[in-house]
Amino acid sequence: MNIPGLQHSPLVALAVFMLAVLILVFALHNQRRRNRLIRKKFNELEGEEQRMFSFLRELGLAIENEPSSSVLSRIIVDGIDKVVNARGGAIYFLGAGNGFLIPSYISEDCPPLIGVPVEVLKRAERDPRALESHLRLSRVAADEGILGHCLAAGEAIKVEDVKSHPSFHDAFMSYTDNVTALLAPLRHAGRDLGVLVVARRHEDGAFTANDFAVFRSAAEQSSFAIGNARVHREAHEKRAMENELQNAREVQRVLLPQENPVLAGFRISGTNLPARIISGDYYDYLELGDNRFAVAIADVSGKGVPAGLLMAMCRSSLRSVAREKSSPAAALAIVNRQLFPDIREDMFISMAYCILDETNGKAVIARAGHDPALLYRHETGKVELLRSPGLALGVDEGDVFERVTKDQEIELYQGDCLLFYTDGVREAVNADDEEFGMDRMCECFRNTAPLGAEAVLTRMQEELRHFTGEGPQMDDITLVAIEKKK
Repeated sequence: MNIPGLQHSPLVALAVFMLAVLILVFALHNQRRRNRLIRKKFNELEGEEQRMFSFLRELGLAIENEPSSSVLSRIIVDGIDKVVNARGGAIYFLGAGNGFLIPSYISEDCPPLIGVPVEVLKRAERDPRALESHLRLSRVAADEGILGHCLAAGEAIKVEDVKSHPSFHDAFMSYTDNVTALLAPLRHAGRDLGVLVVARRHEDGAFTANDFAVFRSAAEQSSFAIGNARVHREAHEKRAMENELQNAREVQRVLLPQENPVLAGFRISGTNLPARIISGDYYDYLELGDNRFAVAIADVSGKGVPAGLLMAMCRSSLRSVAREKSSPAAALAIVNRQLFPDIREDMFISMAYCILDETNGKAVIARAGHDPALLYRHETGKVELLRSPGLALGVDEGDVFERVTKDQEIELYQGDCLLFYTDGVREAVNADDEEFGMDRMCECFRNTAPLGAEAVLTRMQEELRHFTGEGPQMDDITLVAIEKKK
C-alpha cells in the first residue's frame, strides 16, 4: 500500500532538524551577543565606578592641602569630565551680593556655556582668542541663561540642546553650537555657592541616565568639598586676623602708660578697658618740664582698627607739640590742624587735656568736645561738672575750633579730686537697656573721692560690673583720677 508523504518523511525530518539547529545557532549567537553587550556595559559601569572612586580620592587629598578656589575648581571639573566622559566643564561661583556668577575654572575644550554677543563672534572670526577671553572673563547675571535656570531650579538638570534653551532667544546674544549639558547647583549649609556644569557636543553622543545620576552625586560631593574648604579657609583667615589684631593690641598697650606717675603734690591713677581687641580710647601722661605735668584722655569715634590708628596718630601729634605750649587749648589747636586733613568725614576725636602745676597746685583744662570732667571738693563734699567750651578734633579745619575751644583754670586744694572719663562709663547699659548715667557716676565718685584716686577707679569699675551684670561691654572705658594730696 502506497501512502502519500511517507516517501518524503526522511526529507521532512531532515528539514525540521536543520531548522532546529539554525534556531539553536541563532539563539546561541544572540545569547553570546547579549553576553558581550552585558560584559561591555558591565565594563563601562566598572570603569565609571573606578573613575568616580579615583575622583573622590583626589578630591579628598586636595581638601587636606587646603587648595585655593581656582585649584579646587580645576580638580572638580577635570575629575567629573573624566567620570562621565564629557567634552569639558566649568564652575561658576556667585560673586559678592549674589547678583552674578563668575567663572572660577573653565576646562580647555569646554564648549561655550553662555551666550556670546554678536560683536564678539565677529571679532573671533579674525582672532579665536577673543571668544576664549570673553568666556573666561565674562560674569553672568545669576538669574539668566542655563546657569541661572539651574540655580533657580535648585537641583541638577539636563539641557539636551543648549542653543534651543529659551535664554538664548535674544537678537544680541548668539548660540549656535550643538551641545548637551548637565548642570547642578552648588550648595552648602543652605547657602548657594554657584553652578557646576559639564557638556558634550552632539557628535560625542548623548549623556545616559546613569551619566546624569553619577554627575548629580559627584556634584553633591563637590558642594560639600567646596563648602568645607571655604569654612577652613575662612577659619584660617580669621585666626590670622585675630593674631594680627592681638599684635596690634600689644603695640597699642605699649602706647598707654605702663604705670602711674609719681608727682609732687598729686596722686594720679588711670586705666583703659577696651570693648574690643583694639581700643579707640586712650590716655597719656606727659612730662612738660618746669614743674608742669600734663594728663590727656581721648575718645575716637567708632571702634576697631580705624579708631585705634587714629588714636595713635592723635597721641603722637599731641606729644610733638605739648612742650611748646603752656596753654592746653593752644596745644589742641595745633593737633587739630595736623589731624584734620587725614580724618574721615564720619570720624572725630573728643579730648580733655589738663596741665598741672606742681608749684601752685593749679590745673588748666581744655575740653575738645569731651564729656565734662568731675571735680570733687573736699571742703564741701560736693561734685562739680567742669564745662569748659570746646569743639571736637577733626570737625573743623581750625578757625572755628580755635575760636570756640578755651582754657579753664581751677585751683585744687588738699583732698580735692578730678575725674576724667570717656562716654563708655555713663553709656554702659544693663539687661533692661538702662544706662549707668551721670547721676550714678557722680554718686559713686562722691562716695569714693575721699579715699583717693586709686579707690575711685577701683570702685567705679566694681559699680559698672555690678550694674551691667553678664552683658557685653559695648564701648571702650577709660578713667583717669587726679587727687590733690592732703
